[in-house]
Amino acid sequence: MNFNFTDDQIAFAETAKQFAEQELAPNAALWDKEHIFPKATIQKAGELGFCSLYTPEDAGGLGLSRLDSSIIFEQLAMGCTATTAMMTIHNMATWMIATWGTDSAKAKYCPVLVTGEHLASYCLTEPGSGSDAAAMRSTAVLDGDAYVLNGSKMFISGAGETEVLVVMARTGEAGPKGISAFIVDADATGVVYGKAEEKMGWNAQPTRLISFDNVRIPVENLLGEEGQGFSFAMKGLDGGRINIATCSIGTAQQALTTAKNYMLERSQFGKPLAAFQALQFKLADMATELVAARQMVRLAAFKLDQQDPECSAYCAMAKRFATDVGFEVCNQALQIHGGYGYIKEYPLERYVRDVRVHQILEGTNEIMRLIVGRRLLAENAGDIL
Repeated sequence: MNFNFTDDQIAFAETAKQFAEQELAPNAALWDKEHIFPKATIQKAGELGFCSLYTPEDAGGLGLSRLDSSIIFEQLAMGCTATTAMMTIHNMATWMIATWGTDSAKAKYCPVLVTGEHLASYCLTEPGSGSDAAAMRSTAVLDGDAYVLNGSKMFISGAGETEVLVVMARTGEAGPKGISAFIVDADATGVVYGKAEEKMGWNAQPTRLISFDNVRIPVENLLGEEGQGFSFAMKGLDGGRINIATCSIGTAQQALTTAKNYMLERSQFGKPLAAFQALQFKLADMATELVAARQMVRLAAFKLDQQDPECSAYCAMAKRFATDVGFEVCNQALQIHGGYGYIKEYPLERYVRDVRVHQILEGTNEIMRLIVGRRLLAENAGDIL
């Protein structure tokens, strides 16, 4: 097993790092403060292929592996957590359209999505069904040459600013087998957006409730076949969990680096903070846990690339561990900064606010434990360990 990057992976990482340093990091604090959605910057990222990293090449994407994509997202997250997270959501939605869309839908949507000219949101969660996604109440009823969509979706990232929505809705029986997936134009008649939610973090992207009132969806905008939507949503979330775990790792790495530099520069009691063994130990623990989290995420990405039968469990484990570690590393980095870490002149408090939600979205970390536990106890469970 070779843990070294290939030449291509080194090139990907360097390109992403350069973009993060030039386009994301200098603006992240302003975007957060002013609640600015940096659409033009995301479109610049699209010009480099960052909006279609693992979208198949035949649909115009780069066709990279999930491991390659994780390496890139980690570098981008060092520049701006919230903006990178939005890019990962767009990547997931674009991949779903390119993978399961009809030929006509792919011809219409993929050219503008892979370049970032148009952006996409992922619509699964509802006001009454978060962790229990299979209990969704939104419906899509076939009426001639279109489905009629009614219902609502909650906590939708990018809502009101994106042009395309990937929406899960019920077309059949109760439970997961009755759910289908659709492409919906964000400005279609009957699509209504709620207010932008005031959030603890992720202020560089809007989050809104979306209501659907008799929205007509052309039949060619159905992804796959009726009843396959929940399966598609879960497959999308396997990669989404790797993505959001990666955003935690990238942000935590930036927090760790910032804390290390602060310890070298700041003096107390006549010597630099770096000379205090207690802080050296703290930094060592932060670095050790971060490296462990990074390797777990990359292992899960590799398992997903290999279509390992236990890849969902690996993705759940990686998401749980990396987002918990990411938050703790950022929190400890803030602590090292003392009072300076608590004021907005320094980026530490933003790192803490932005990574906190990673323990909730793409499936809460409690649900991740449930996924892993059930898989371990299943009769046909593989040897995960």
